[in-house]
Amino acid sequence: MYIRMSLDWNDLRYFLSVARTGRLTEASRRLGTDHATVSRRIKALEGALDARLFERSPRGYALTEAGERLLAHAERMESSAARMQSEIAGENMTLGGAVRVGAPDGFGTIFLAPRIGTLNRRYPELDLQIVAMPRVFSLSKREADIAIGLARPTEGRLVTRKLTDYRLHLYASRSYLDENNPIESPADLSDHVVIGYIPDLIFTPELDYLPQVSSQIKPRLTSSNLIAQMRAARAGAGLCILPDFMALEDPGLVSVLRDEIDLVRTFWLILHADLHDIARVRAVADFIVAEVEAARDLFMPDNPSIA
Repeated sequence: MYIRMSLDWNDLRYFLSVARTGRLTEASRRLGTDHATVSRRIKALEGALDARLFERSPRGYALTEAGERLLAHAERMESSAARMQSEIAGENMTLGGAVRVGAPDGFGTIFLAPRIGTLNRRYPELDLQIVAMPRVFSLSKREADIAIGLARPTEGRLVTRKLTDYRLHLYASRSYLDENNPIESPADLSDHVVIGYIPDLIFTPELDYLPQVSSQIKPRLTSSNLIAQMRAARAGAGLCILPDFMALEDPGLVSVLRDEIDLVRTFWLILHADLHDIARVRAVADFIVAEVEAARDLFMPDNPSIA
């Protein structure tokens, strides 16, 4: 007679990690164990549920239909456990645990990173992680607990809040401007080196702003990384559209055609609905909101000082 194994709830942690990474080695690294243990726990869970949860291939582990159904349940359980700890833990318990913030490279590196140490000092037990990359983060796959996005999501169980608008202008180094033809209108840019994003690696339409400046502009130096673009401009390689909150504080950059080229974009704070009320996540989100509010003039300068 077949006897089904009892479910070990701890196996769901292993399941979630493999589901989110697609690989045993990466899942084991995140869990701090070896891949053999992860494989054994996945097989045990499949035996307990009498269902195949993953399709194995050389490319990794892909969820089956049964795995997709289990993922929804497991994530709700994970979120419920986190809320339970947050709500029931005593008031004297130190706020702690990991919170991962996914943000565009410019915001994460230039704005958030220099300020986040204040939060670390306030809550020493917090494990703060900043993933500063030019990409869209999937909160449903737990790629981040909090995401900073350039567009307001329209799908998914997400809680969103507008952080701030921010301005972008054209910048170059003084040496580049001194050594090249004068720039008196956007039409003159066709004779200059323009730095921009690699077209097929633009991860959101909000970053495809060169056509708004001039249909004649074709970037001749490109990078998927905004920090790389800024450093190239500062070194005299060409002209670059940059957010004011990054460029105005850099003495190596000069604003060009400021009245003619004036772009505005928006940062959004995005959280998964299941994590919205978790104390540690809420504390980090509130900190980011407060820091952005305090730096409002940096994001939307009215009459900034221009060298």
